[in-house]
Amino acid sequence: MSVERFVAARYLLGRGRADGSRPVVVLTGIAAAGVAVGVAALIVVIGVLQGLQTSLRDRILAGGPDAHVVQLDNEFALDDWQGVIDVVQRDEAVLAASPVVITDAILRAGDQYNQTVMLRGIAPGEEADQMSGLRESLQTGGGPYSETESGDPGVVVGVGLSRSLGLRTGSSVVVASLQNAPLSHFGFSPALARFEVTGIFETGLYQYDDQLALVPVVDAQRLTGLGTSVTAVELDAVDPWEVEALAERLRDRLGFPYHIDTWQDLNGSLFSALRLEKFGMGVVLTLIVIVASFNIASTLVMLAADRTGEVGILRATGFTTKSVSRVFRWAGLCIGAAGTLAGLALGGAAAWTLGRYEIISLPSDVYFLDRLPVSVSGWDVAWIVTGSMLISWVSTIYPARRAARMNPIDAIRHE
Repeated sequence: MSVERFVAARYLLGRGRADGSRPVVVLTGIAAAGVAVGVAALIVVIGVLQGLQTSLRDRILAGGPDAHVVQLDNEFALDDWQGVIDVVQRDEAVLAASPVVITDAILRAGDQYNQTVMLRGIAPGEEADQMSGLRESLQTGGGPYSETESGDPGVVVGVGLSRSLGLRTGSSVVVASLQNAPLSHFGFSPALARFEVTGIFETGLYQYDDQLALVPVVDAQRLTGLGTSVTAVELDAVDPWEVEALAERLRDRLGFPYHIDTWQDLNGSLFSALRLEKFGMGVVLTLIVIVASFNIASTLVMLAADRTGEVGILRATGFTTKSVSRVFRWAGLCIGAAGTLAGLALGGAAAWTLGRYEIISLPSDVYFLDRLPVSVSGWDVAWIVTGSMLISWVSTIYPARRAARMNPIDAIRHE
């Protein structure tokens, strides 16, 4: 240990005044506690926002495709969908592709309960199950192509939808669609079809669990009057993070009138808002650490005043102004490091507890999730710790220079 560090440690932890009081030690604890609170708050809040972003992204990817192809010049009815699938599957970055019918419909259970749903008609096979999220999210029963006791086609509903309508596997429902419905003197005549609930899924994402129903694609085509056409071709990429490059290649190959939207395009505004919120909260909470750093500066000023005579003795025995300055800088950095480490431990423990036990529940219709997710990354912790130590170091500059400028003779006389 260097002489400057040894003296700094003695100043922070050494004897108090003659009356037994230790004001500097108390102020040191308060300053370190302020830094700890700021660091802990940063870790928890940034972890929550990062967890929210990660959880939403994973559940969106799990409950839907990475991209889909639509036809623009035919009222969004895709006629040659098999040809589109052939072109799409030639790209090595495409993991799976499948036709889909998507429409808004009304689902009726019994004689009283109606609810608007997003109806998706999916093709048979593992690829369609993977892109629709059924493989991971199915809780009870089977897919829409499972055999039914009634002989009606199957429908798979989200857990929230099943609760609101009192559905279980084996329940019979009627689905009504106004897409391509004929117009008569009495208004539009919706197409009706009866289905049997064959399964219930849960993704944890409100817009899927409370609003989505999956049926066989042929029954969705019949219900919507599309004939042999579909709404779109869905596709999954080998790497979802490279889907934009894949979409650009497919746009060049397919050309007009085909258009490709990726999961990033469809949810771009949501993730942009989350990134902005994370940045804004980071700035606000960093101000807490900056305010706490003023306590470090005031503590060092108090320390210099309390140790005026000793500083004079150090100068008289050969300490240079730089050495005295380093003593107080080391003292300030010790306070900042103690507060940062305490905040790191406190914030890490709080974030782990919130993430492990899911203590805080959320209204799913507002936040899309039913639990508060927490995800603390090493990168976030690194910049929080680095920023805290940097702020602590900056707060030592003025008191260290002030102590170093003391005249040794005047300092000794002060004692």
